[in-house]
Amino acid sequence: MPSFWENLRFAGDRGFDDMHGYQGLDMVAYISHPPPSEGVSWPAVIVIQEIFGVNEHIQKVCDRFAANGYVAIAPSLFHREHPNPKLGYTADDMQAGINYMSVMRDEEIVTDINVTLNYIRNEYQRTTGQKVGIVGYCVGGRITYLAATSCPGLEAAVAYYPGRVLVPFGDDNPAPIDLSENIKIPLMGQFGDQDGNPSPADVETIEARLDAAGVSYDFKMYEGAGHGFNCDERDSYHAEAAEDAWSRTLGFFDQHLKS
Repeated sequence: MPSFWENLRFAGDRGFDDMHGYQGLDMVAYISHPPPSEGVSWPAVIVIQEIFGVNEHIQKVCDRFAANGYVAIAPSLFHREHPNPKLGYTADDMQAGINYMSVMRDEEIVTDINVTLNYIRNEYQRTTGQKVGIVGYCVGGRITYLAATSCPGLEAAVAYYPGRVLVPFGDDNPAPIDLSENIKIPLMGQFGDQDGNPSPADVETIEARLDAAGVSYDFKMYEGAGHGFNCDERDSYHAEAAEDAWSRTLGFFDQHLKS
């Protein structure tokens, strides 16, 4: 699929226009779209990374959405610490990703998603006027849940094994679960019964809060699947669960973004 990297610029003054990363208030994003032969305008899906950054796997996820009629955009959400880390799956990579995640703050995450939304809805011609969904994996699933509570302009959200929904990023912030009543869009969740974060008990807690808030949601628990089951580059990859979750995700977005 045709793809490119774009710098998303934040509002506000900048001292040097050629600076990158947090100092220049820029955030790089990977964008993949269907070939021009298939049209000029499509709905969009914001793809939220795992702790490993917008690496080759996340780029392939974007390309897969593009092959099915969406513009997919994956913002590099660690940009305040590193302009665009692309980690692998070794123990050292895992620790580096945890270090990046540990300094994230929810109000900054919401800002980053809103900047991405503004680009998709108002600046990128292939998606102007189209519907926008969001999907995320691991910490990206948590960010997807948070975005569903706090980022106007989204039409649908899919969270894959969203760990830490029950805890805030930033001591003075509420946990995403405590904002559940703000969710006004349909929400899908993909979970593994062998996962410890979120555990099946955590999923039950999330479901109870969504029920109390009257949120429309569709959660599925996959038997024998653990955390990260969607990523075919990780030892936790579970092919059967990954393919079924993909089918559910694509059908969900087709229903809510293409109609």
